[in-house]
Amino acid sequence: MKHLEKNQSAYFLLVLANVIWGGNFVIGRVGTEYFPPITFSILRWSVAFLFLTPFMVKPMLKDFKVLWRHKWIVLLLSVTGVAGYNTIIYFSLNFTTSINASIVNSTTPLFIAIFSFFMLKERLSLLQGTGLLLSVIGIVFILSKGSFETLQGFKFNPGDLFVLVAVVNWSIYSIVIKKNSKNLPAFSTLYATSFVGILILFPLSLLEIMQTDAAVIFNPESLLILGYVGFFASIVAFISWNTGVSKIGAAKSGIFINLLPVFATLFATIFTKEDLLWYQIAGGVIVLLGVVLSSQKNRAVEERSESKVSA
Repeated sequence: MKHLEKNQSAYFLLVLANVIWGGNFVIGRVGTEYFPPITFSILRWSVAFLFLTPFMVKPMLKDFKVLWRHKWIVLLLSVTGVAGYNTIIYFSLNFTTSINASIVNSTTPLFIAIFSFFMLKERLSLLQGTGLLLSVIGIVFILSKGSFETLQGFKFNPGDLFVLVAVVNWSIYSIVIKKNSKNLPAFSTLYATSFVGILILFPLSLLEIMQTDAAVIFNPESLLILGYVGFFASIVAFISWNTGVSKIGAAKSGIFINLLPVFATLFATIFTKEDLLWYQIAGGVIVLLGVVLSSQKNRAVEERSESKVSA
């Protein structure tokens, strides 16, 4: 009980981060009505960059040499985490529902486990392997809409497949961050990758607008959307998540990411009138069960490590 009370603020921050990120999927889908995906992404990160600038000038001067020494890592993080992940998610929301997108996105921990196996040589346990298999079954169930005929004909929603591509981008980003966490200062890295990501997206955004004749609409509603995705989803959620992780550890925090599709589904059914369908519920439960199962060993290992430290 004392342990629960001690970590109450950490639990609150982790839940808050997922509330905001869950809303990001719903707000992101509405935002596609005002901005094409690449332009939406660059506007989001421009807002975040402007908000961060007054607080990041001094830290950047201090950390510039470190960031420059790892410039290719910073570039890779900018491509996968800033330019890649968010742009592909916004693109996918033109073709799929925010409910589907958030459920498929919840497989991120499993993709991270796969990439950890190949890139960091971390072994997959039997539980992780079983969880991975379950989550793949859940994804296929959602993509096929619970229909064997759809599965047989391989007629999946392209938006759901694009979310999987985005998840791969974010998983690579997470692995690279994990591998270089001791070398790269967190907030300066976020600021630097935001800037580099904006530089990457800028010519692509111009090309998108010229080639597709896509409309960019600025009105009170679209500005509120940009404020949400730029400030809350990019800064407040990031700070909340990282503060929570620092308080209770990465393995214990990982389970909270499973709340994201729950909040996204709740907001989507309330605010955008999306229908919650039976195959989304069934597939979502299978996916989340797989993620929870695959995280059991890691949490147990961390708990033993923490008990040894406290002793």
